[in-house]
Amino acid sequence: MSGSISPLAPKSYVDMPAIRGLRMATAAAGIKYKNRTDVLLMAFDQPASVAGVFTRSKCPSAPVDFCRANLGGGVARGVVVNSGNANAFTGVKGKAATELTAKSAAEALGCSTGEIFLASTGVIGEPLDASKFAGVLGDMVGQATGDFWLEAAKAIMTTDTYPKVATRTAEIDGVTVTINGIAKGAGMIAPDMATMLSFVVTDADIAPAALQDLLSRGVEPSFNSITVDSDTSTSDTLLVFATGAAAADGQKRVEDAGDARLASFRAALNDLLKDLALQVVRDGEGARKMVEITVMGAENDVAAKRIALSIANSPLVKTAIAGEDANWGRVVMAVGKSGEMADRDRLAIWFGGIRVAVNGERDPDYSEAATSAAMKQEDIAVRVDIGLGAGTATVWTCDLTKEYVAINGDYRS
Repeated sequence: MSGSISPLAPKSYVDMPAIRGLRMATAAAGIKYKNRTDVLLMAFDQPASVAGVFTRSKCPSAPVDFCRANLGGGVARGVVVNSGNANAFTGVKGKAATELTAKSAAEALGCSTGEIFLASTGVIGEPLDASKFAGVLGDMVGQATGDFWLEAAKAIMTTDTYPKVATRTAEIDGVTVTINGIAKGAGMIAPDMATMLSFVVTDADIAPAALQDLLSRGVEPSFNSITVDSDTSTSDTLLVFATGAAAADGQKRVEDAGDARLASFRAALNDLLKDLALQVVRDGEGARKMVEITVMGAENDVAAKRIALSIANSPLVKTAIAGEDANWGRVVMAVGKSGEMADRDRLAIWFGGIRVAVNGERDPDYSEAATSAAMKQEDIAVRVDIGLGAGTATVWTCDLTKEYVAINGDYRS
């Protein structure tokens, strides 16, 4: 966690209500950071429905393997998250660490290890000494409380400069349900099914299969549309839990994602996922600018997204934005290298609502003064019209500053 808070951080944190059926606790186990919490326990009073999406990296962490194995059961009683060590590329020791953690958590909660979910974030390649926190899980269960969301978000931070929280309400069967979420992530962000770590809990009564469908669709326009530095983590984990406590208010269990009763819930969940995803970008390591990139006129939506990510992941585009330089030549470069259909002579490009290029050349009405003023804003919109079809996509990124190099140049030390 760096000393200064991102200038793009929210000015205040939303008030996070307790979710019925869930209690949480944190502890300081000294895994990597001194004098701060680094372990989070989420405990469900009754078995909760669970859904998850994970990294598609071919080098996943031990906790990702563990969660994937348990996800088919569809039921969760506890989640243990640690920061400071990713427990990735740790071989048989990594598997042993997950087994010890799960066994300790299951004993503390009185459930099976198949109902425990794990996530770890931090340095890759260092063995994780799970005994540091396995022994305190019993005490944590006793201390756990429902009103603890901001503290939970703080415990999972690594290079994040602020905790990321969001809450929404929705209606099912005329019953009001709540959705809360936390996320962590600032670097190694180019999600491929999820972002670094995120945990979402609702008191709605929704079956695991329906929850999974909602989540799998919801990550595409949110977490799978952000990038800080183009690097896909080994540890990406996004888990959603439904405690079912709203059944006590008369909400009937939803078994099918196609159920019309889910309309309000689906909209609220998607909005919450986007909120958390954008908070991750706004905390991009060293970030000073938030950049929204919209591509239109591509051959199809998939092509539009590839072009948008090509622009968003370009170090040259990102450094130009850091320097407040509307260098549309770098955008042209990123469109051209994307591998998707494009026509140089049909391209149009906008920075902050000002068209800087049209029909494959500089806009005849281009004004350096107006464009420079637009580039000084904290939030910058870049729009590109490919001029070929109806494909559109929007992705979000941040600028690339000297601070990003400083943070990552000495990350392990």
